[in-house]
Amino acid sequence: MQISNDTSTLYERIGGEKAIQNLVKTFYRHMDELAEARPIRQMHARSLKLSEDKLFMFLSGWMGGPSLYIKKYGHPRLRKRHMPFAIDESARDQWMLCMKHALDETVEDQTLRDELMEAFYGVADFMRNRPD
Repeated sequence: MQISNDTSTLYERIGGEKAIQNLVKTFYRHMDELAEARPIRQMHARSLKLSEDKLFMFLSGWMGGPSLYIKKYGHPRLRKRHMPFAIDESARDQWMLCMKHALDETVEDQTLRDELMEAFYGVADFMRNRPD
């Protein structure tokens, strides 16, 4: 994988607020539509609106933009907040499948897509809390 020499934040490189909102909406659309993602979709509320809002706010700060999530909810404590859900290797891979599709649709720059996939994989793998 090639890493960009661009010193801009991921937030700037992806295109800021609107680009992240588009990524998140596309991600959850895939979660809703992909049969392979049905188990993780069932972990979410019927309406994905709150999940979309929270993921958008989290990604904004995580990518180097405004820390919207922290301002509203405090420290993300991702692993702790995900403990009530059975997240194993399969759940991680379902989440990553949705994110890969979303990145493929919304991010034109291949190097940026690759960097984001690697970063998202690290976070998704860290969320695992059940044996495989």
